[in-house]
Amino acid sequence: MNVIQTVERAPHPFLDGAVKRLLIDGKWVEAASGKTFDSINPATGEVLARVAEGDAEDIDRAVAAARRAFQGPWGKVKPYERQLILLKLADLVERHFDELSVLDTLDMGAPISRTSTMRRRVLGMLRYYAGMATALHGETVENSLPGEFFSYTLKEPVGVVGAIIPWNGPLGASVWKIGPALATGCTAILKPAEEAPLTPLRLGELILEAGVPPGVVNIVPGYGETAGAALARHPGVDKVAFTGSHLTGQKIIEASAGNLKRVSLELGGKSPDIVFADADLETAAPGAGMAVFANSGQICSAGTRLFVERRVYDEFVGRVAEFGNGLRVGNGIDPETQIGPLVSEQQLERVTGYLAVGKQEGARALTGGDRLTTGALAQGYFVPPTVFADVRDDMRIAQDEIFGPVVSAIPFEDIDEVISRANATPFGLGSGVWTRDVSKAHRLAKAIRAGSVWVNCYQAMDPAMPFGGYKMSGYGRESGLQHLEEYLNVKAVWIKTA
Repeated sequence: MNVIQTVERAPHPFLDGAVKRLLIDGKWVEAASGKTFDSINPATGEVLARVAEGDAEDIDRAVAAARRAFQGPWGKVKPYERQLILLKLADLVERHFDELSVLDTLDMGAPISRTSTMRRRVLGMLRYYAGMATALHGETVENSLPGEFFSYTLKEPVGVVGAIIPWNGPLGASVWKIGPALATGCTAILKPAEEAPLTPLRLGELILEAGVPPGVVNIVPGYGETAGAALARHPGVDKVAFTGSHLTGQKIIEASAGNLKRVSLELGGKSPDIVFADADLETAAPGAGMAVFANSGQICSAGTRLFVERRVYDEFVGRVAEFGNGLRVGNGIDPETQIGPLVSEQQLERVTGYLAVGKQEGARALTGGDRLTTGALAQGYFVPPTVFADVRDDMRIAQDEIFGPVVSAIPFEDIDEVISRANATPFGLGSGVWTRDVSKAHRLAKAIRAGSVWVNCYQAMDPAMPFGGYKMSGYGRESGLQHLEEYLNVKAVWIKTA
């Protein structure tokens, strides 16, 4: 395994030593409590910045500001003007993208080789939502009532949106929530993850520069059990858009009951990635590897259950292990790094706990399997790419979402068997199929109970294609036409004309 030990880089301009404050009603303000928390560089354990710690009182202020904006000037802004604002924001993000991608890397650990390649995706989303701002419309409906009735529908913004995002891709996650809110005419309170709040706050500066009016977008960092919980249960919030664990998603559903607010949830996964013997194994091995190892496995749709047809099982799993062993592990700020640290000490403890459980249950680590503690890596939260062989379906590493760079490789005999076993999970977010047989590809695409099926690829994403889950991986969709619908109400209008 290639380990990168030392990195030198100039200070980031956003990390100027000042406490990072909350964005409420167009102003940067301290938390009502005066509390702050540290944002930590997971590669070094060093403090990057102190951040104002929002809680229920700050959420109250933000919701009030969002409501005033929604019922006031923002409610009168035309689609064309919303489009211009989104396009200006996209231009600003493009101008500052290198700075934003470095901030993502410093705050949550993803390699700069990964965050810098998100330019097309992030800008594509902003410009897609800008295009959709002027394309939202109702329809006339030919009704069958006797007499003369004219009937049509209106699409109207749902109102104040509470957006709660995870730490595994702060810039992209922020845009994924704020973009559709602005396009549809909603207002938003964004609650970033406490592990990685810095990029959303820097994005907030660009949002103001783009001309977004006060109160339309508010950003309140804080902890999930305080700020996040307050946002989910707030009676002044009309919708919650959440990405994160299924356990937190269940709590948000319970909290939403007070005013029956709309909820969309993109939750966890334990996605099957299925490799047939007829696949192009040379292409499939790195594809299946990066389906898990990318972002150190901290992707909800990662293909962590690797099903391999038995007659090529040993060969193929060996290839994946060899590929993982050859990846460069180190501080994400180094452009040569391919695998960065896990986001936090808590996540490190979770992942290393599963490494121990896998060994105890009889799985065999072909590569990785232990935390990296050599040299400069000892201060960070590093786990190398790990491939477990001899995995059974009933093992915890095959059932639980680990959220680390850990593959559970499982053999199968035939297509009917693997369909059944692939679906034997409470989750249904992503899935992969590797085969040269088009009939197998179509059959699996229909049979797998998951929101995305990738054939001879993995994690392909586009702003025009919907993404979301089945079962306990949530409901609602992000990206695509369906995403905008999540932020709209449909009103029926009847006019008797005679």
